[in-house]
Amino acid sequence: MKRLSRATIAGLLFATTAFTAPGPVLAETPADQLVVAFNMNNVLTLDPGAITGADAVQILNNVYDTLVELDPATNELVPGAAASWDIAADNRSITFHIDPGATFASGNPVTAEDVAYSLRRPLLLSMVQSSFLGSRGYTAGNVVEMTEVVDDKTLTLHLPQPDDPRLVMMVLAIGGLGSILDSQLVAEHEVEGDMGQKWLVNNSAGSGAFVLGDWRSNEYVILTRNEQYWREPAEMRRVLMRHLPESQSQRLGLEQGDLDVGFSLAASDLRALSGSDDIVVETVPSAGFYYLAVSMKDERYADPRVREALRYLIDYDGINEAIMPFFGVKWQRPVNSFAFGALEDLDYALDVDKAKALLAEAGFPDGFKTTLRVISTQEFLDSATAIQGTLAQAGIEAEIVTGDGGQIYGAMRSREFELLVGRGGGGQQPHADSNLRAMVYNPDNSQEAGLTNYQGWRTSFHDEELNAAIEAALVEPDLDRQRAMYGDIQRMIDEKVISIQPFSERVVTAAYQNDISGLPIDPWIGRFRDVSKAR
Repeated sequence: MKRLSRATIAGLLFATTAFTAPGPVLAETPADQLVVAFNMNNVLTLDPGAITGADAVQILNNVYDTLVELDPATNELVPGAAASWDIAADNRSITFHIDPGATFASGNPVTAEDVAYSLRRPLLLSMVQSSFLGSRGYTAGNVVEMTEVVDDKTLTLHLPQPDDPRLVMMVLAIGGLGSILDSQLVAEHEVEGDMGQKWLVNNSAGSGAFVLGDWRSNEYVILTRNEQYWREPAEMRRVLMRHLPESQSQRLGLEQGDLDVGFSLAASDLRALSGSDDIVVETVPSAGFYYLAVSMKDERYADPRVREALRYLIDYDGINEAIMPFFGVKWQRPVNSFAFGALEDLDYALDVDKAKALLAEAGFPDGFKTTLRVISTQEFLDSATAIQGTLAQAGIEAEIVTGDGGQIYGAMRSREFELLVGRGGGGQQPHADSNLRAMVYNPDNSQEAGLTNYQGWRTSFHDEELNAAIEAALVEPDLDRQRAMYGDIQRMIDEKVISIQPFSERVVTAAYQNDISGLPIDPWIGRFRDVSKAR
C-alpha cells in the first residue's frame, strides 16, 4: 500500500483539529475533500472477510466493488461489478456477467476468478463474514463447487439449498462478504497460505472509487480517489474519516466548518443542529427495530392473552415523539417498512382498560411483578422507563434491570429473562425473510439447540405453522405470489401474538453542510463516490 507521509497526514488533519483549540476558529474544508466524523471503536481490521459492524462496512463500500448494489433511494438491486445477471428457471443458480470494463486499482481486470476467490476465502479460512454464506447453506466443503468460473467474465453461483436468489444477491450487495478482492494482488502478499490475512488488515485490494491511503485504529481513515476507477471517477479527491466518538465534538466541528459530515451525533446535538441554516439533518430508515420482548419460558408470557395485553401497554406515540427522534420512527410490524413483502403498519395504541381486561381473563386481575432488562444507553433506558410506567397502570410492577450489551443480551441468549427492551430483528437485506428469519423463525426450541442467532429461539417462541409458512415463502418463484405469502404471514403473526413487539423502526441520522449533495446516509449501502460540494 502506498503510505502517505507524516507531513501529508498532518496537513490533512489540520483542518479537523482546529476546533479543539480554545476560542472560535472558523474554517472550511477543501472543495475536493470530504471530512467526516464517526465512531470507529469497532473497526479492528479492514480485511473484508474479518470485519464486523456497519462502521467497517461504510469504509469498505468505498474501496471495494460488489457484484450488485442496493440503490439507496429504492432498495432495488442494481449492477455493480456485474453488468447483468441471469437467474435459472429453477431458482437454483445465478449467472453473473462481469462488466468488461471493471478494473482493480492495481490495473488488473476484475475476473470471475477474483469473484470466486473472494466468496470462497471467508469460508475456507473460517472468517467472521463466512456466517452470511453459511446461513445460505454454503460450507468450506461445497463453496468451491458452488462458485463455478465459466469464463473470465462469467461466474455461476449455484445455490446449495432451495432459496430466493434475490435475497442471496442482497447478501452479496453489502461490503464485507460481498467485497471483490484482487486475487493476484493478494497472492503477492500471502504469508504461509494465509490468503493475505495479515496484509489485508491494513491494506486494500479493491476496484472501488477510492483506495485505502492510511488508517490508524481509533484515530482516522484516509481514502484517496482511485484515478483509474472504471466507472465515473469520484468527485472527491480524498475522504478523511475521523474517529470522533464524542457527539459534542462532532457538533462543534460542523458548526465551525471543520467537518463536512457527522455520522454519530446524540439527539440533543442533532436537535440543536436542526435549527441551523448551514446544516442539513437527514434521517433514513435502517435495519431492525426497537422492541419489547418476553420470554415464553415464563408461564405468564406463554399465555397469548398476557402478550396481547402488553401490546396495549406501550405508549407508541409518546415514546416515538419524545424519545426516539433521530433513532426510530413508530412501527409495529416485525418486517421493515422498506422490505420486499412488507404490509402497511398496524395501529396499536395505549389502551389500559383493554389490557386490564385481557390480564383478568388470563387470571391476573391485579397484575403481577416482573423484571424488565435494558441496556443503559439513553434511548433504550428512557423507552424502558416509559414502558415501566404504562405497565404499572395495569398493575404490572416491572423492576428495571440495567447493564451493558453483553449482560442484557447475554441474558436473552441464555433465555434467562422475563421482559426486555432491545434492538435487533435483521433487515440488513430489504426482504421480509431477513426480518422473519431473525425474529420469528425457530426450527428447534430445545435448550440444547442453542440457536442464539434466532430471536424466536431466544424468547422460546416456537410455531410450526409460521416456520413452514416462512420456509415456503422464501422459495416461491412467482414474485406476486411470494409478496402475497409474506402478507399472509404478517397477518398470522398479528393473530398469534408473537414474543416480540416492535414499537419503533430503527433509523440512522447524519448532519452535514448544506452545500453537500449526493451523500448516502445508511452505512450499510452508502458510497461516497457521488458526493459533491457546491464550493
